[in-house]
Amino acid sequence: MSLSPQWMDELRSRISLSGLIGRSVRVTKAGREFKACCPFHNEKTPSFTINDEKGFYHCFGCGAHGDVIRWMTDHQGLPFMEAVKELALQAGMEVPAPDPRAAKKAEQQKSLHDVMQAAQAFFVRCLAEERGGEARRYLASRGFPAQIVRDFGFGFAPESRTALKEALSAFPDEMLIEAGLRIVVEGKEPYDRFRGRLMLPILDPRGRVIAFGGRILTAEKTDAPKYLNSPDTPLFDKGRTVYNLHRAGPASRQSGRVVVVEGYMDVVALAAAGIGEAVAPLGTALTEHQIERLWRLVETPTLCFDGDSAGQRAAMRAITRALPLLRPGHSLRIVTLPAGMDPDDVVKKQGAAAMEGLLDEARSLVDVLWETERDAAPLTTPEDKAGLKSRLLAHCDTIQHPDIKSLYRRELTERFGELAFARKERPPFQPRQGNGPRAKGQPWKPAPAPLAEHDKARMLRIGTGPSSSLLAAVIDGLICNPQHVARHSEALARLRPENPDTCAVIDALLVLADSGQPLESQRLRTILLERGLRLPSAQDYAGMRFGFLGSGGDSAGEELAEAIALLVELPAVEEALGTATKRHEAEFSDESFAEQQRLLQRRLALLARLGQMGRARAAL
Repeated sequence: MSLSPQWMDELRSRISLSGLIGRSVRVTKAGREFKACCPFHNEKTPSFTINDEKGFYHCFGCGAHGDVIRWMTDHQGLPFMEAVKELALQAGMEVPAPDPRAAKKAEQQKSLHDVMQAAQAFFVRCLAEERGGEARRYLASRGFPAQIVRDFGFGFAPESRTALKEALSAFPDEMLIEAGLRIVVEGKEPYDRFRGRLMLPILDPRGRVIAFGGRILTAEKTDAPKYLNSPDTPLFDKGRTVYNLHRAGPASRQSGRVVVVEGYMDVVALAAAGIGEAVAPLGTALTEHQIERLWRLVETPTLCFDGDSAGQRAAMRAITRALPLLRPGHSLRIVTLPAGMDPDDVVKKQGAAAMEGLLDEARSLVDVLWETERDAAPLTTPEDKAGLKSRLLAHCDTIQHPDIKSLYRRELTERFGELAFARKERPPFQPRQGNGPRAKGQPWKPAPAPLAEHDKARMLRIGTGPSSSLLAAVIDGLICNPQHVARHSEALARLRPENPDTCAVIDALLVLADSGQPLESQRLRTILLERGLRLPSAQDYAGMRFGFLGSGGDSAGEELAEAIALLVELPAVEEALGTATKRHEAEFSDESFAEQQRLLQRRLALLARLGQMGRARAAL
């Protein structure tokens, strides 16, 4: 069949798009366009527009977009050619005659649909008969209501190699074989594929039976697979078919979600619990074609996997399949069930509300990708960490959309940087021995010796800015509470302010603390002034009212300790940030960027804490 562009344009021009959509959705006139609540996602305020002049519809909420043919395929669930034929009938147009090969294939498929429908009727009939007793008992043990059993079309395949052939004697054996209902083995007579199994029909988007799935009922058959599906046939492509899609589509438009589970029995269990928008792949990992089909229903399907190692592997396979396909607004969410449980277990043991709660807590694709790769192997050596980074970047490289690829690289690189270059916690401060007043009969401890050249690298230079203001406040606090100077002498000795007056005050405090003489605030202030030193005032620390400036006792000591720790770390971080920025400008590597960002975030956190300390006290 040859459908020329001219013929397709003529078909579109003869169909009123607003009239077509208006048959199933309430539309209202809005200027030169029409508006409606979007039928592709659940909304209360209309964001779905229809433009007859341009011949397309568009939803500003979910991004659904298309013409009359796309409406018939996406909303009505028709295959492309069926949609064209339906529209041509409405438009009074003759569809171009198909070529002989296409006509033969269409007739063949039509006949196979008849075969599959006859097989379904046979399986349903057997379930109701005496030979279906074991299958009925199994369904009762699963707690499936009678309505669910009818809706999903459960049946039973007798334990016989020829029962189906005899029941469908009106069809030649070749058709039963082509439909996947019978098996041919060289040198043997064909025999029925499904025997002694609970049967479940697999339907296409139009609700026609195209394949079957069968669950074994006899426990003695240890060599037989627990579940058996039809093979690929002219009707059935398991890599493109999504089980229960024809029911989940309408349900998803009400709930705004699609839940993907591992097997069709999980789908039935969720439907029995009131979650009707569940679907499943068919014996394979979720394929690219199936992901695209799901994205036609919702932008972010929710994948729900069992909480065992097989479930985790299935989640990772789905993620790797989805990464190359990602596009703006379209992704996946992942739910991992408790260990050893499937959806039916959760519903039975914890109730439908528990299942809803798990679905509400679904994690994003990037979160699961990061956590899975992070936990895949130990990260004890630099080589281990480099391996993690390599795996993450390899995943990013598979993403086709340039913006999403760039954003994934940045997100995962930042997470890797936080993990690989995490700031180590500073050990608790240990006061040096002999800094306090000397015990009776003990010799004086000398003042700290001048720093050697190799120690100068540990010096913390403090210029202007927040560090300088904080230092002025700390010095004022130590003068108010001189009993705490000795405790922090090692930290104070590392500080090297650019202001020489501030250096002189720090040196004097250290010398007086080492003298062993008891210090009192007013007396200390007098000594420093007599030496001609300029002492800090409130103007030097921007008027912030730290608690250690107006109180004494243990609370002042604790607040001073926090302020000094902040004072030591802030200039160190600022210096490291400057170095990291220069390195990143020179190298422009992922590692240099991660280190720069980590230090920048730490600096912002320290400045925020400094502001909190000052504001909190200013409000008192």
